[in-house]
Amino acid sequence: MVQLIAGKKGKGKTKQLLDRVNAEVKNASGNITYLDKSTKHMFELNNKVRLINVSDYMITNSDEFIGFICGIISQDHDLQQMYFDSFLKIACLEEGKEIDPVVAKLEKIGEAFEVDFILSVSLDESELSDNLKSKIIVSL
Repeated sequence: MVQLIAGKKGKGKTKQLLDRVNAEVKNASGNITYLDKSTKHMFELNNKVRLINVSDYMITNSDEFIGFICGIISQDHDLQQMYFDSFLKIACLEEGKEIDPVVAKLEKIGEAFEVDFILSVSLDESELSDNLKSKIIVSL
């Protein structure tokens, strides 16, 4: 399952994402991973959540990002949830690139491996396709 937290830059999406991950870690039976463009939020995350700084891994396009996600999943059979902060940036989808195909791939990966993805997307709800609007859990 893929869920979105949508809103323009500076609206509070990261806070929503951090609150959600820290609340979920108490009830989770599996592992949780948080992907970000830096380690800035390391001390705001529960220590049971694995933080991965995506910018350390020289990812240059969305296909490499999807491969990176599959690699993480292949190494952790207990992975239950993945949180993506600054999704457009870490997935190399800036500059108006189409995010629908990447979200569709994540949906398929999530179904195949029973992993839920929660994405922070720096777009207004009105900028998203109808398909993605149905995945929004928070719109700021």
